[in-house]
Amino acid sequence: MWDLERKTYCQITVNKGGWSGMYLELKNVSKKIGKADIIKNVNLSMEKGHIYGLWGKNGCGKTMLMRLISGLVFLSDGEILIGGESLGKDISFPRSIGALIESPGFIPGYSGFKNLKVLASIQNKISDEEIDIIMKTLGLNPQDKKRVKKYSLGMRQKLGIAAALMEQPDLILLDEPTNALDEHSTKILKEMLFEHKKRGALIIISCHIREDLEFLSDEIFCMQEGKMISHYIPGELRKEVEL
Repeated sequence: MWDLERKTYCQITVNKGGWSGMYLELKNVSKKIGKADIIKNVNLSMEKGHIYGLWGKNGCGKTMLMRLISGLVFLSDGEILIGGESLGKDISFPRSIGALIESPGFIPGYSGFKNLKVLASIQNKISDEEIDIIMKTLGLNPQDKKRVKKYSLGMRQKLGIAAALMEQPDLILLDEPTNALDEHSTKILKEMLFEHKKRGALIIISCHIREDLEFLSDEIFCMQEGKMISHYIPGELRKEVEL
């Protein structure tokens, strides 16, 4: 949560409340493009207040699975339930979501702050000051008039993370979020994710670097060629359970 008195991102514990039971459920989820099976019969159950990792080599289906969960891509088969509502039937998109999937897309001629303000204006949940705070937390200057088209790759990645987290969503999807971040920025991101977990968000992170996922995640799901092949809990003896 944002502490506007101290103007910083601060720790807070809240009653997670709301939906009881599994918040996100994937039932026999499949995606086919042409004749190619991109996602094959995936079944998952995830709770709020947890961080879940998706691990696998590039091209294994992590990004496509996130697109499906976000509602950006239609299922070929199966069902996704979010808070008990069927995605594509009861709802077109998750009701409360923040996502960074592949390269973040922004209006190239606008500044970073102006881009975030445009996004925030859709729901009007946060103030300009809150946008300032999250930008500063991630090492971006909200007063910088530089257009996003002149941003470095790392600056664009930070802006994408800010866009995903700034409205305190219930569901957070981050696809390779540490790409192009330096060591300090990566540390800040990890601290922010733990705070979002503490307030009750469900966070899914995809990464091909297993060590990074094990530091952050409560549970890791392993993908290969569009299939969920196993899962395990970091910190326990490496005992992967086949799915």
